[in-house]
Amino acid sequence: MRQWDIYTYDPGYGNHPVVIVSHPDRVANKPDIEVLICSSQRAKRATMPTEVLLDSADGLNWETICKCDLILSVDKSELHQPRGQVTPETDYRHDNSMSQLGFIVKAIFST
Repeated sequence: MRQWDIYTYDPGYGNHPVVIVSHPDRVANKPDIEVLICSSQRAKRATMPTEVLLDSADGLNWETICKCDLILSVDKSELHQPRGQVTPETDYRHDNSMSQLGFIVKAIFST
């Protein structure tokens, strides 16, 4: 389990993909980590400024909107079904989605 990995998580209203955004040291050493929640439905609209589009190359079943302004703290033991990872290669397909994710998360945490 690493930063930028995509897993499945049930926040209480069904399974959703989530992207781990916690610092690698936290992921390795602590039970609670931070994740970004993504839609469980196929993307049918353009992304908002606080969202990015991920797809099957990232390990998802279809184009999925990831909500970078919806950060959850979860027990990592509740994450299941590893799906994939947002990687630097993803940037070329998604207008620098990893950079967007990092920038948005940094902006949210610094306010």
